[in-house]
Amino acid sequence: MVLDQNDNRPAFTQSQFVGTVSEFSVPGTSVMSVSAADADDPMTENAALSYSIISQESIPANAVTKTMFGINNETGAIYTRDVGLDREVVKSFRLKLQVADMTGMGLTSEGVAIIHVTDINNHAPRFNPTSYSMTAVENRHDYEIGRVNASDRDDRGTGNWEARYFISNDPEGNFAIATDPETNQGVLSVVKPLDFEAHSKYVLILTVRNLNALSNKAPNLPASTASVAITVVNENEAPHFRENPVQIVVPESVAPGTLLKSNIAFDPDHSDLRYEIIRDPERWLHIDSNTGDISAKRSFNMRSPHVKNHVYSAVVKVTDSGGVSTTATVAVTLKETNDFPPQLFPRSGSVCRTADRVESGLIVTAVDEDFPPHAAPFYFDTADYVSVNWTVVPINGTHAVLRPLIELEEGEYVVTMLVSDSGSPVLSAYAQVNVTVCACDSYGDCRSEAGAVLGSSVGISFIALMVITASVVLLLVLLLLAVAVTTCGRRHHIKKRTGLLIGESEDDIRDNVINYDEQGGGEEDENAFNIDMLWNPLDTPSTPGSYCPVSRVPRGKQPLRRDAPQNLPSPIYPRRPPADPTDIEDYINDGLEAADNDPNVPPYDTALIYDYEGEGSLAGSLSSIASSSSDGDQDYDYLNNWGPRFQKLANMYDPR
Repeated sequence: MVLDQNDNRPAFTQSQFVGTVSEFSVPGTSVMSVSAADADDPMTENAALSYSIISQESIPANAVTKTMFGINNETGAIYTRDVGLDREVVKSFRLKLQVADMTGMGLTSEGVAIIHVTDINNHAPRFNPTSYSMTAVENRHDYEIGRVNASDRDDRGTGNWEARYFISNDPEGNFAIATDPETNQGVLSVVKPLDFEAHSKYVLILTVRNLNALSNKAPNLPASTASVAITVVNENEAPHFRENPVQIVVPESVAPGTLLKSNIAFDPDHSDLRYEIIRDPERWLHIDSNTGDISAKRSFNMRSPHVKNHVYSAVVKVTDSGGVSTTATVAVTLKETNDFPPQLFPRSGSVCRTADRVESGLIVTAVDEDFPPHAAPFYFDTADYVSVNWTVVPINGTHAVLRPLIELEEGEYVVTMLVSDSGSPVLSAYAQVNVTVCACDSYGDCRSEAGAVLGSSVGISFIALMVITASVVLLLVLLLLAVAVTTCGRRHHIKKRTGLLIGESEDDIRDNVINYDEQGGGEEDENAFNIDMLWNPLDTPSTPGSYCPVSRVPRGKQPLRRDAPQNLPSPIYPRRPPADPTDIEDYINDGLEAADNDPNVPPYDTALIYDYEGEGSLAGSLSSIASSSSDGDQDYDYLNNWGPRFQKLANMYDPR
């Protein structure tokens, strides 16, 4: 067995211990515990530790001189041993600790314990000062009018220090008070507009409390209060309308000059007011500039486009002596009155002469410019002197049937009818209806000539048939005329002569083009040109004068060329062919140049046809046409180079 020697000092487990204790804690309140360790044999006295407090230092220094803490020498628990811990006096304590082995008689070590005194809400906030004076401007709200101060000795920035302010006598809720979190001041503001004329001065009573509840160790004092005297500053207020919009209900037939509304506005400052109407599209209203009385200037009209749902709107403006003004809408509700008698429609028609036909009769109705309830249902009747022969049978609230009571002779009758509306008072109107009495077929249609012309249904069918017949006849005449014009034009007579392709006159040889509404090849070619029928001198008929050549006939709007001047006379085209075949190229080029400079020809990308031979020629060959020189003296090989249009001519002169 190796016996332990006390060769190790005890040591605290921390270099510094930190704890807290509430102010005004009673003696014996546990604060914190400290601990130490010894490397010697714990079963011997060499490791038996004992704790003690060597010294106590207050922060601030010398704030407390009596011993405030004790320590359990065996466990190291620190506790309060005296009263008087006040955070407002002392903030914290610094204790020097000692631990020794051998039950306090052996080796020793020292340590430090810091104990902070925590705050409790033992101080109520107090107003300083307790009375204030402020001013507020009327008709303004949501703005600050002043601040109040309250002091608190509790720890700043905590709930024990933060103040809450209350207004104890503001039943209308005109004011509000809030806390500035930085300064803990009470911020007083106006939340509802004040009225100088109604209340020019207020005295508010304020109270203040902490956010946290007071501790039971706080002095039992009443809550601090303060008074705030608020003076309301007068300013020039705008006039007020008693209602907006200004409601007026009046019949539409009210007489001009009738008073419609009075006492529509007032001024809180009791100054003189001036009235004017700034919007009155129909100029129906008049307002007295001094009293504001609104009267009818002219008669109203329900059919005005400015009347919407029976309501006519205007705008009135009122201005006080200080120049402050306000506006309001005037809503005039117009009540419908019975102003117009109904008008009978139609005023003419036909009926069957047989009185026993149930379906026979003239259906009549009425038109009333009034609106319900002064319009339909309508009531129809006949005059007394015609009621012997005629009667009116109602169908519904808007239509009735006029029928004969006896069988009448065919002819024209004038029936006087009376139509009345449902208005109050009832308005009526007489009307004369021209009735044609005629014999009717089994379907109830008039068969007589008078009925065919004057009857409402038969007359219309007859006239329509005549119009259709005349239109068909006119269309046939125009069609025949068009066929005759396009079938035959000028006749041409061609005879042979020395040279090539020579006619009787210079007008015989021309390019004949007919304009069709076909799409052309170019962008400018809106109305293309095609060949309907071309006259070729080579295709001379066996019987002279038995054919009709087609001339240049435009069949649509001829497009103008954009690459040439407009509205200029056409150049002179070469009309007589060259005397020698070698000049054909020059002849064609001359015609092409004339066409390029002609502003009246089709677009430049349209093909120009010259002397097209056509099909079905009666001439067997060209050998019968005389020329100034023989075929043997001419070389026609160059015709093969002129393109497909001259290929047929080249084949005719091919020596092979």
